[in-house]
Amino acid sequence: MDSAIPLQVVGIVRTAHTDFAGTPIQAGLNRAEHGTIEIDRGYEDGLDGLAGFDYAWLLTWLHKQPSGDPPLRQVPFLLQSQQRQMGMFAARGPRRINPIGLSLIRILDVTGLVIRFAGVDLLDGTPVIDLKPYVARFDRPPGKPRCGWYDSVPIRDGSTPAQLTPGHRPD
Repeated sequence: MDSAIPLQVVGIVRTAHTDFAGTPIQAGLNRAEHGTIEIDRGYEDGLDGLAGFDYAWLLTWLHKQPSGDPPLRQVPFLLQSQQRQMGMFAARGPRRINPIGLSLIRILDVTGLVIRFAGVDLLDGTPVIDLKPYVARFDRPPGKPRCGWYDSVPIRDGSTPAQLTPGHRPD
């Protein structure tokens, strides 16, 4: 199997977050905060029509991860208080074999090469590897899908890794 897969950086995310521990853990838990995506001039034509969508899947390269292979079993942020491990593929944490981030963002506007969005869960300077429009007919499954261990864990909007670490005192 060929292990070299070429990826192009198409843009960069701009947010107020420079510290991993203080960055919200999921875009859906931080819908009020706004950020921007600066698209590289060479990809400008690819933005045509994007402003007609309310949401998009933002795929990023989580470039600030520790080097080395991540453990296949990890303690997800939401299970920190229990110190309960899950397999990497059963969690949404950033330490992955390929550190690809997936965020469902709300498109606020597209002006020139800049996409303004709501739903920030990324560090400032995160490379963008792709954007795909959210299409409810394709992306929303029917019924009420099971969500594994996430179904039994209380999740508070705006949660950050620092807040989910045992011993953290809320401000």
